[in-house]
Amino acid sequence: MSDDLLNILSNSNKDVDNQKLMDYLSNKLSAEEKHEFEKLLVDSDLASDAIEGLNEFKNKKDPVAFAEQLNRNLQKQLQKKKLVREKRRFKDGSWIYFTIVLIIVILLIAFFIISKFLR
Repeated sequence: MSDDLLNILSNSNKDVDNQKLMDYLSNKLSAEEKHEFEKLLVDSDLASDAIEGLNEFKNKKDPVAFAEQLNRNLQKQLQKKKLVREKRRFKDGSWIYFTIVLIIVILLIAFFIISKFLR
């Protein structure tokens, strides 16, 4: 099982072991281990809902493939957002400096013209 897949619930309830979760979904646990694992799930609403949803899959290999697909899609979305954010940044700030200098020059010219007319 890949490390990425085992870190699916890394921010969730620390009592629920990710490897045990994947074993539970793949029906690799004994009846006693399943019962103990289900006792842990009673305390975690999020994990219980996740298990309930994942158990709706007809093919028991689908939850693992589905989790991998979700991770890939999430990485793609995050990469797209990162690219959009980088495109919004100013790539070359030289035009900003030119604009600031131009505004300062215009203000200085306006100041000298106004001060000439007031004398």
